[in-house]
Amino acid sequence: MSSGEGEAALSARTDRDRARGLVLQHGWNATAYRTLDADLQHWVSRKGDALIGFTRQAATRVVAGAPVASHERLSAVAAEFEADAALRGEGVCYVCAEERLLRAAPGRYAVVRIGAQPVWDARRWAAVFDAAPRLRAQRNRARNKGVVVQPWETAAVVAHPGIAACRRDWLAAKGLPRLAFLAYTDLALAPPAALADRRLFVATAVGKVSAAERVTAYLVASPIPSRAGWLIEQVVRSPAAVNGTVELLIDAAVRRLAADGARLVTLGLAPLADPGTQAGAGEDAAQADALQGLLSALRSRAARFYDFKGLEDFKRKFRPERWEDVYLLSREPRTSVRTLYAVGAAFCGGPPAGAIVGRLLRAMA
Repeated sequence: MSSGEGEAALSARTDRDRARGLVLQHGWNATAYRTLDADLQHWVSRKGDALIGFTRQAATRVVAGAPVASHERLSAVAAEFEADAALRGEGVCYVCAEERLLRAAPGRYAVVRIGAQPVWDARRWAAVFDAAPRLRAQRNRARNKGVVVQPWETAAVVAHPGIAACRRDWLAAKGLPRLAFLAYTDLALAPPAALADRRLFVATAVGKVSAAERVTAYLVASPIPSRAGWLIEQVVRSPAAVNGTVELLIDAAVRRLAADGARLVTLGLAPLADPGTQAGAGEDAAQADALQGLLSALRSRAARFYDFKGLEDFKRKFRPERWEDVYLLSREPRTSVRTLYAVGAAFCGGPPAGAIVGRLLRAMA
C-alpha cells in the first residue's frame, strides 16, 4: 500500500469513527444508526456537530430518517443541508422522519404520513407480553420444541453460514425483490463501524446436525442512543422454523435489552399503517386527503407484492403501548411526483427499478 493509499484509508476510518460518534451522541430517530450503513453518503455540518446520511435519486437527496443532531440544532442543521442541496440544484426529502423534525421546523415541509411504528417501554415489556395468552402459548410452543434463543457476536450476521442460509431461505419464501436504502437485508453491506453497536439474537433448534440447519431465525437490533432505545430492524425466520419461534425470539431479545438498561423498543415502520387520527404539524389538509387516497390505492393494489396489512397485524399482536406516526417530509410547497419517484428509486436501487415505480405512480395518478 502506498503512502497515499494509507492516508486515504486512515481518512476513511477517521470519518467513519466520527460519524459513529455523532450517532451515539445525538441519535434520536429510530433509524439513526442506519445512517452509518455503507450504501449512504455522509454530510457533516460546518460545526462538525451533526450528521446526515442520504442517497441521490432524481436530483433529490433522499435522507435516511432525519438529521442526527441535538434538539437545539436540529432545525438549523436541516436548513444548512437544504441550502447546500439547493446550491447544487437538488431537492431534499426525509424518509421515515418522526415528529421531532416536524415540530422543530413547523410549516417548512410538505408532509406525507407514510405509516406508523409500534413502541413499548422495554421495562414493561414482560408484563405486557405475559398478559397475552396467545403470545405466551406461541412462545411456549417453540420452547417445548427445543428452540433456544441466545445473543451472538454481531459479526456472525455477516460470517455465519447458518445465518446466511436462513436469510436466503426467508427471501426465497417471501419472493421479495432485492431492495436498497432503509430496506436492505444483507448486513454484509454494512461497514464494521455500523455493526459495532448492533445486537444479534439467534434462535437455534436442538438436534439439528449442521450449523446451517441449527439457525431457524435471527433478530438484529440497532440502538436509538438518545432515547436509550432499540429498533428491531430485522426479524428473519426460516420457513422450516416451528410455530412460535418468532414470538420466542422477540420476547427473549427485548427482555435481554431491558435487563441491559433499555427504556424504549420499537419494531419499526409498518408502511401505510395509519392508526392515528390527528394530522401532523404543518400538514396541508387538502394535500393529505389526496395523498391518503394514493397511499390507500397503493396499499390495496400492491398487496400481491407486499403484505402491508399482514406486517401491521404482526406488529400489532405484540400489544404496543402506543403508535408513533412516521413521515415523508420534503422541502417543497407540495409533495411532487419527482420526490415520490426519488423515494421509490432509493428503495428499489435506482433504474430500471425506479422506472417501474415511476410508471406505477403515473398510472395511479
